[in-house]
Amino acid sequence: MSEPNAPRLELYPNPWGVDLTDHANTLKIAAERLSLVRYVFLVQIEDGIATAEQRASLEYADAVLIGWPDPSSTDLADVEGDAYGNMLDQMRLMEDYIGKFTAMERTCDIDGMTDTLIRITERVAHVRRMFQPDFLLPTFAEIRRVVQDEWDEDMGRIDHDGGGGSALQSLQEEFETMVDADGGTQ
Repeated sequence: MSEPNAPRLELYPNPWGVDLTDHANTLKIAAERLSLVRYVFLVQIEDGIATAEQRASLEYADAVLIGWPDPSSTDLADVEGDAYGNMLDQMRLMEDYIGKFTAMERTCDIDGMTDTLIRITERVAHVRRMFQPDFLLPTFAEIRRVVQDEWDEDMGRIDHDGGGGSALQSLQEEFETMVDADGGTQ
């Protein structure tokens, strides 16, 4: 009798020639897919001032990708049987979200792309947790709180007096204060 999850492997196209019988190779696929989506998102938002939500979605993707294990690492848990089927379900959901992300990219739906990047990252985080159950990953909510505080602080610097002054005026005042404290420039 064959492995119950073996037919699922055939659902995924494999143009890269990755050995899908080695379950740890799904780690490589998940990391590469998230890296590509993250880059596309970054390119879409780089011309403007990123919102706290956009920044947090990028930080979340970065947190999940940092220290990504090599598929041949000996400290990975074996993901077999039902756990492997669950992992493939996460991969399938990831690919579904990537399809939605691509459609949103075509219509320049940045808010939708932001939310979808978070969903893709959540799927990849689930895959990583299956292979590294003891590796602590932050949640999006945790990252969002920190990024929101940073964003509020950054926005406070732009309009520190609340009087609606321009960012250029604010920077000019900071420069003049530094020059005065330094005794002038030569």
